[in-house]
Amino acid sequence: MRFRVRFGDRREEPAGRSRQAEQGAGETGDLALEQALKDFRLSVCAWSEAAFSRPRTVARVVRHRSWRLAAGWALGLTLVAGGVSGTVYERHQRQEMARAAEQQRLVQERQRLVREQQVREEEEDLLAKVDSDVSRAVPSAMEPLAQLMAEDERK
Repeated sequence: MRFRVRFGDRREEPAGRSRQAEQGAGETGDLALEQALKDFRLSVCAWSEAAFSRPRTVARVVRHRSWRLAAGWALGLTLVAGGVSGTVYERHQRQEMARAAEQQRLVQERQRLVREQQVREEEEDLLAKVDSDVSRAVPSAMEPLAQLMAEDERK
């Protein structure tokens, strides 16, 4: 492995520890256990070194966002169409209300003119009646003469 090539079979240990291990090994007589632990430690360090030094490839996640773009455009266009249609409807509604108000105004104007005409006719009739009631065709002093003339005309 790379670790053994770089650092050899054994890594440098603190001086005190190696001496203690040798003394402890001599006392206990478990050199095989010490050697197994040392080999295990070296293999873990080598594996760790190999894992950290190997090149890593990052998998690129491809996201298809075309449906999001299409959905965004569709929603945007729906909002624009709703706004435009609302504006057109509001304008049409105002025009219809203006037409209805104009027709109502014309009807009221016609009714007012008819009433004024009726009032004028009634006033004229009343004035004619008052005039005929109050006025005489011939003054009272001339009435006998007027009767004679009326009789002459009949004959």
